[in-house]
Amino acid sequence: MTETQTKTSSPEFRAAAGATDGLRDDLLRHVFAYRPLPPLSPDGRVVRRLPEGLRKAVVWTPHALVLFAAFIVMMIGFAEWDYRFLMGVVPAIPVAMTLIRPVAAFWASMLATVFCAILTSQLWGPSAFMAQVVVLVVVAARTRPRTAAWMWLLTLFFGMLLEGGDPSITAPLVTLSAFALLVVAVVQIRRDAEREVTVQRTVTAVERDRRTLLEERTTIARELHDVVAHHMSVVAIQAEAAPYRVENPPPELEQAFVTIRENAVAALTELRRVLGVVRAEDYEAPDAPQPTLAALDGLLDNVRETGLETEKVITGAVRELPQGVELSAYRIVQEALSNSLRHAPGASARVELGYVLGGLGLRVVNGPPRGLVKPSPGAGHGITGMRERVAMLNGEMTAGTTDDGGYEVAVFLPVPLSEQPERPESRDTAEGNADTVVIDRDGRA
Repeated sequence: MTETQTKTSSPEFRAAAGATDGLRDDLLRHVFAYRPLPPLSPDGRVVRRLPEGLRKAVVWTPHALVLFAAFIVMMIGFAEWDYRFLMGVVPAIPVAMTLIRPVAAFWASMLATVFCAILTSQLWGPSAFMAQVVVLVVVAARTRPRTAAWMWLLTLFFGMLLEGGDPSITAPLVTLSAFALLVVAVVQIRRDAEREVTVQRTVTAVERDRRTLLEERTTIARELHDVVAHHMSVVAIQAEAAPYRVENPPPELEQAFVTIRENAVAALTELRRVLGVVRAEDYEAPDAPQPTLAALDGLLDNVRETGLETEKVITGAVRELPQGVELSAYRIVQEALSNSLRHAPGASARVELGYVLGGLGLRVVNGPPRGLVKPSPGAGHGITGMRERVAMLNGEMTAGTTDDGGYEVAVFLPVPLSEQPERPESRDTAEGNADTVVIDRDGRA
């Protein structure tokens, strides 16, 4: 039937045509398709709890049950008086076929029923009855609920046809199989629903992680805007003032400084435009400058007021680092201490800063939770934000539990010598000449 004919026909005719197409697709097309029954998943809720050796055997439980059912059908046939061998083997063959060719097994069961009826002059003998029910259940479990409905209807019409329109002989079979197929359909629909929910949860988790990642990157971009904008503004101002510091500068030099200033202003404008794209509607720019490691003591004091005992240890010669590195280091320590407050209430934390020739090492470690306060689970974005900041600076980061049940975050932020500020004075001269400075829990050196 063409598409035009289908659109112009009545709804009843289209429904009948759709039902016929469904019957052809489910039971008449690819009858002998090879579809072996797969084993159970070793990651199932029940199978995964079993020992490794037993798990390998349990995954073949469906195959064993089908073969056991075929054996029962064969034993029932052997118990009959006439043609024991044929009455046992012939109905058992379709049951075993459901393991590899389910649709062909259904039609083979119909033929086996006719064969047994010819031998015994009885339509549904014990072995044929048992075989038909088993085949219907197994094939329905391996296909769609619509296929199960078609098989049940064909079994009903087949029995009435052979009995001359009398449904009483086939009634016990179709009644029992109807209840069995209903149970199979309910289980199958529930399994499909659970699979769909699992897929949706997976998609939702992926989208949530992606959104979290974008939010963290946006936050980092907004925070670094002040740092980059400051440097670009300094370049523009110095380029504008440089010609006035030289007496009678050549025109080429003046033009070069003009070009530098124009490029710096253009870059600053583009930076603000890009920041406006990623900025949230309710975002408010902070009034205070972005924090650096010089403000770390204030952060530790605030954390101590919440009840978290903290200790800071500094190794190496303290020096000023690029603002982007100091900002990221401060945020990493801040997030690590926040995680300690949420996940390890009552524990103590230790913050270690290591100034080495090639960069800055950070290590924040807390002990196991103590006391009666329960951990407060967060959104799970802290580690993601820290990893993004470290990746932005081409650093390295490890995070995981410690042997005593605590948690450790270790970070290394590389700082090439060419990127370090050329300032002779240090943020703290006393600390700059020291090799190791330890700050205790009260903030005293």
